[in-house]
Amino acid sequence: MAALITGASSGIGRDIARELAKKGISLILTARREAPMEELKKELSVPVEIIPCDLSKKENVYSLYEKVKDRNVEILINNAGFGVVGRFCDTDAEREAEMIATNVTAPHILMKLFLRDMKKRDCGYILNVASSAAFLPGPLFSSYYASKAYLYRLSRAVDFELKKEGSHVCVSVLCPGPVSTEFDSVANVRFSLPSMSSRTVAEYAVKKMFERKKVIVPGITMQAGRLLAKLAPENVAMSFAYNTQKRKLGSDEK
Repeated sequence: MAALITGASSGIGRDIARELAKKGISLILTARREAPMEELKKELSVPVEIIPCDLSKKENVYSLYEKVKDRNVEILINNAGFGVVGRFCDTDAEREAEMIATNVTAPHILMKLFLRDMKKRDCGYILNVASSAAFLPGPLFSSYYASKAYLYRLSRAVDFELKKEGSHVCVSVLCPGPVSTEFDSVANVRFSLPSMSSRTVAEYAVKKMFERKKVIVPGITMQAGRLLAKLAPENVAMSFAYNTQKRKLGSDEK
């Protein structure tokens, strides 16, 4: 059994690699930065293949699949992603397009290609790493929230299709709240809620994935938040999200 993990150079992806290695699962790690993955490989006691790859380029996504399609990948962890924060009119369009390619297009394509193989074998796990941002609109972080909502809805719909077909392939979606990773420095935000450690999130995510849990929300706070997001009117949810982002940015927005 082998697992392919995108965004494996840091944060949740790195710690999911550690959790899967504890179970003796061979790993294929991919991210833009090779050096951190080489460091991770040194500490793991399972076979590890490293493929540096920029998943914001569609041709690289297809090339990645071609390189590993014969490796018996039974676990796909779509973790790579980043955020662009700010007022929609002010954020850089090219940077947002790169984010959408990484957060949406790459996991969409990888999920489709590997799922076809998994369905033939009638086994496998796909874990798409979304965010608690998927549960509500996100003013001042609009494109990122939308990208995670896409991944959440896609995961839920595809898993329902598989259930109706009687397939044993499992698609789960991970929706953590704030996590102590490099994400906040890349997105240039400061989280206003307490962050969970990426190791805690990874341990919980892997456990629940193998239990075939479909929506994985680590932490009581975020589980309560998901319930509130379901019950609250959309305008109330957007006001909450707006004020949260405003605090992160130290913004003077009204």
